[in-house]
Amino acid sequence: MASTVNLINLENVDKSYGLKTLLDGVSIGVNSGDRIGVVGLNGGGKSTLIRILAGLDTVDSGRVSRNNNLRMAVVSQDSDLPGTTVGEAVLSGLTGASGTLETHEWASDPRIRDVLEGIGVNDLGDGAGMDTPLEGLSGGERRRVGIAAALVRDLDLVILDEPTNHLDVEGVEWLAQHLLHRRCALVVVTHDRWFLDTVATTTWEVHDGTVDVFEGGYNDWTFARAERARQADAEEQRRANLARKELAWLRRGAPARTSKPRYRIEAAEALIKNVPAPRDNVELMSFATKRLGKKVIELEDATVTTPPPEARVLVDDLTWRLAPGERIGLVGVNGSGKTTLLRTLAGEYPLAAGKRIEGRTVEIGWLRQELEDLDGERRLLDAVEDVATRVEIGGKELTASQLAERLGFSAKRQRTPIRDLSGGERRRLQLTRVLMAEPNVLLLDEPTNDLDIDTLQELESLLDGWAGTLVVISHDRYLIERICDSTWALFGDGKLTNLPGGIQQYLDRRRELIAAPAAPSAPSSASPGQDAASGTASGAASSPGLSAQEDRELKKELNALERKMQKLSAKVDTLTAKLADAAMPADGNIDTALLADLDRELQGVRSEHDDCEMRWLEVAEMREEGHV
Repeated sequence: MASTVNLINLENVDKSYGLKTLLDGVSIGVNSGDRIGVVGLNGGGKSTLIRILAGLDTVDSGRVSRNNNLRMAVVSQDSDLPGTTVGEAVLSGLTGASGTLETHEWASDPRIRDVLEGIGVNDLGDGAGMDTPLEGLSGGERRRVGIAAALVRDLDLVILDEPTNHLDVEGVEWLAQHLLHRRCALVVVTHDRWFLDTVATTTWEVHDGTVDVFEGGYNDWTFARAERARQADAEEQRRANLARKELAWLRRGAPARTSKPRYRIEAAEALIKNVPAPRDNVELMSFATKRLGKKVIELEDATVTTPPPEARVLVDDLTWRLAPGERIGLVGVNGSGKTTLLRTLAGEYPLAAGKRIEGRTVEIGWLRQELEDLDGERRLLDAVEDVATRVEIGGKELTASQLAERLGFSAKRQRTPIRDLSGGERRRLQLTRVLMAEPNVLLLDEPTNDLDIDTLQELESLLDGWAGTLVVISHDRYLIERICDSTWALFGDGKLTNLPGGIQQYLDRRRELIAAPAAPSAPSSASPGQDAASGTASGAASSPGLSAQEDRELKKELNALERKMQKLSAKVDTLTAKLADAAMPADGNIDTALLADLDRELQGVRSEHDDCEMRWLEVAEMREEGHV
């Protein structure tokens, strides 16, 4: 086994900006083979720390030493890209036999091809691939180019600042697996908890000028923080007991010399013992029904296209009815139409065909990816109180100030002018304003962008007990798995597909589609199976590798599967209607047991439909490829 080599070392480093101390006597190091995740509150010093590690910033005092001939790449939020095209930027750090790397040299390298495909270079800008001009690319696209430029090189250390922003779920998983298989050391600032838990073997928490080091990823760090709080409370308990003894002795003297202080000691074990119960979906659905009524937002026979002149079909012949209290996670690759579909649900994007129906009591709250354009001279709290001064969430009434504080704004920070807020703080302000409007339908488009982990935990806690209909687009697997009850995907086949298996099923399906691009599209769970008489799948010509008998058997099975999917789809519609009726009975007496039974039966039918759909894909592929 190769010995560990120290790559970068910080000794007693201090760094301040104005009156704010970001690093105070910090001593840490990066060794070969380390995979370090850096976490902490926005503005706490994470980016400053990695800039010092990379040599992009100086220290006020202390010593920074680096290994000689260290091969390192840094991808920060404001990295400059060399050249004028994507290809020049990505290949700038590589050289070939003649100095400049020729096309045939990089195109024949499987590692470079894997990076370009995995990070989606060919999908940037106008889709021209390596010849795409850098001018005109968005910030997220430029970030992807910077990541690709770092990963194609043979390095000792890669430093990444928020690499998962602007990547879809599939891109995040690819990046994690790629980094796991590299031999180089890694330092990554990230708020993506799944990514942190997957790639990191060590976690650095930057707070109050110090850097605390924990072994493991997000889960280990969370447990370590709880244990640290428990030990701190135990130490405080011992100190308090000693103080009580001292006070008892003092009271034997003149009582007027002192007064008895009050101590309120709360142990971390008490928090762990009283873990909140899982979300009561039936109760929340019942409450949502009272606020929303039976009808929320419905799309009937809807066709959604991209804007003219391209007018590419994103979803065709879609019938989708959002139920009161339904919690939906929407996933898909970049460009699949997730944001356009969300805009359609909000009524801000027209349908190419079909109709949109909205319930009378619906109040939509929409968190867009774009930041709101607010008056920079106004205070943060004023911008929140412009919407409302009080809000009720999870059965508790919160003032505008209390809600802002829960989302990471201290009382002092709430008096800050909007112009002085960072991008992450503006995102939190936008979210606070949406929640203060007390919507009963929430549409969230990438709500986790630029939010630190503590704010994400507060957001999830707020939404966990929120009674209303929720549709969220996010690449944060933790967020979707915690606050959503069902996952739907856009695979680019013009259909909206339900995924009972969640994000993992989505990734499995994407791998299948990439591995078998010629396989015929399967019917979507949002639209019943295709007509067997239409000739789309069951009318395919016999494959030359199959005997006539084998082909007849496969065709027979395809027809049977299509009939079964049609019956299951009808059963889903029936159960959905029954569930809506049971949630709002005429006599007002809600049978929670019946609701739970119907919900379990509905999930079972959906799972059976999905199994049939997967088998349909397999059989159709057998006929297509001509083997059993």
